[in-house]
Amino acid sequence: MEYLKRAILPIFLAGIWINISETLRWEFLIKSYWIEHHQNLGIVLPVEPINMIIWMIWGFIFAATIFIFSRKFNLWQTTFLSWFLVLVLLWVVLWNLNLLPNGIVPVAAPLGLIEAFVAAWICQKLSPQKSK
Repeated sequence: MEYLKRAILPIFLAGIWINISETLRWEFLIKSYWIEHHQNLGIVLPVEPINMIIWMIWGFIFAATIFIFSRKFNLWQTTFLSWFLVLVLLWVVLWNLNLLPNGIVPVAAPLGLIEAFVAAWICQKLSPQKSK
């Protein structure tokens, strides 16, 4: 039970950070690229409230993943491992489905890395690993 208590706050705050970061990046940097790309494919980008709720859940799952990695790895290992396993693999899947707009990755990659770093830092500072 103690572990659960020590996990909730870091995951919650890291999830808030991830969702704010994703929303700002979406609204101010890449939304128009996504909409235009989907229009060129002849499909409508799903941006209904349920889609946004699912993305918010995704952000908290990402935060939980970072928290789990932070229990075993240091800050930089946690950052790169979570960034690669969550964001890079997401981009590969979207690219494979032809849903990833050209030019997004050079913008999204460094911002995603910063996002993962800050979330990993939150998790490590609020729930430090027990000494072995």
